[in-house]
Amino acid sequence: MGSKFITPILRSRDLLLFFKGDLYTVTPDSTMLAQGWAGGQGVMWTPGYNDERTVTFSDGRYGGIILWGSDENADQFMGITGTQTVNYFAVFAAGGNLLTTRTYERYTYASRTLGGPLVPLVYTPNQILYYSRRGWFTNEDESVIPPALPFAPNFFVGFVVQIPREDNDWFLGVQTSM
Repeated sequence: MGSKFITPILRSRDLLLFFKGDLYTVTPDSTMLAQGWAGGQGVMWTPGYNDERTVTFSDGRYGGIILWGSDENADQFMGITGTQTVNYFAVFAAGGNLLTTRTYERYTYASRTLGGPLVPLVYTPNQILYYSRRGWFTNEDESVIPPALPFAPNFFVGFVVQIPREDNDWFLGVQTSM
């Protein structure tokens, strides 16, 4: 018989990776280096420096995700603290990944951008996910919301495998399909 007590997963990062797809080292562009990024940030390709593979924040289009943030709490007491933005590198994931992340939209695009009361997004298992206009996972296709983006409708980037709730520290479980 198993114990009724389950050991919790320690979530000290913005993203936990359970199964990895294709991983690459990429160079964040100057905007990302100036602002920093969260683990799980959606990115897209952009013209690079000296033929380097360079990414920038996604505007809703997909390319992949950055696995670890530029300055996460888990790195604060380690020798690598602050090195990602100093050394100009990030770990980029594409393909099929199984992960949980804090980097997802919690409220509808309209309520986030137009003011007024915030309307929560509700996630359900097997629901299709897109990138929001700021490159976070969302179940809304923000590319078709006025003003529509030139690439609308958007492609899906994955689907929900675990809904965010209190007992999983409000992490969203995602199976990516990029």
